[in-house]
Parts: sequence; structure tokens; C-alpha cells
Amino acid sequence: MSIRLTENPQMTQATTPAAANAVELEGKDLPAHCPNPAMPLWSSHPRVFLEFNHDGVAKCPYCGTAYRLKPGTVVPHH
Repeated sequence: MSIRLTENPQMTQATTPAAANAVELEGKDLPAHCPNPAMPLWSSHPRVFLEFNHDGVAKCPYCGTAYRLKPGTVVPHH
């Protein structure tokens, strides 16, 4: 899983600050879940699969970690 934290100075004001520092995911990382493999075991919570909004952003309901799809990522349909 390729995970990296990114900051995008061109993000719109409608984007939350958490989304600006979101974990960026690629198509190969889907389906996305939290906690992700980069998180330490001590901070673990039950695994939850994430649903991205139309802007490609998702937020974990347990820990609040924000995830964002890398621009150009194609989400496979079920």
C-alpha cells in the first residue's frame, strides 16, 4: 500500500483542514480502510472500509483520519 501525507496549497476553502493533510491513496490501494498499515498497532481501532465523496475525500468515523484519492485515480465499480 502506497501511503503518503500531502499538502495541497491550491485546495479550495471548502476543503477541511484535515483533508489538506490527508493520506493520499491510489487505485491499487482500494478498497480503502482504516486503520491503514502505516498506523502503529497501539492506536488501532476496528477496521472500517471507507466511502469517498464526489470530491474523492473520506474520513474515518473512529479516529478522524482523512483520506484523499490521488488526482486521476479511477475507482472500480462493484
